Amino acid sequence: MFLGEFEHSIDDKGRVAVPARFREVLGERFVVTKGFDSCLQAFPMPYWQELREKVDRLPISSPDARNLRRLMFAPASDVDIDRQGRGLIPQSLREYAGLAELVVITGMGNYFELWSLERWRATQEFISANAAEIAGKFSELGI
Repeated sequence: MFLGEFEHSIDDKGRVAVPARFREVLGERFVVTKGFDSCLQAFPMPYWQELREKVDRLPISSPDARNLRRLMFAPASDVDIDRQGRGLIPQSLREYAGLAELVVITGMGNYFELWSLERWRATQEFISANAAEIAGKFSELGI
């Protein structure tokens, strides 16, 4: 499980250190793709396979299903973790998420996200300002 929030620098080549406790779950590879909120989403291979299979079951006749495939699969990249515990994030994904200098890595349970420091702070401010409303929307689930 991926929990916590970590700040790591990203080097000139686009490599970022993956938190040690995340590496224990990931093994040597993971998949990274565009997230839904101007961040990146990173998935361990078994979870990515499950997700891929679910999306593959969606009808290609559905425009929304095709767009979901485009959103998830077209920019996706396999990332190998090197001996120093770093993963190379492709340039196009770094640009999409605005990753430069500092990257915030946030655990999301079954996956994790990579954020630019500025975008993460803005997202946290929004969540803090709207916490009661957000929580209220999920009260029917018993959360």
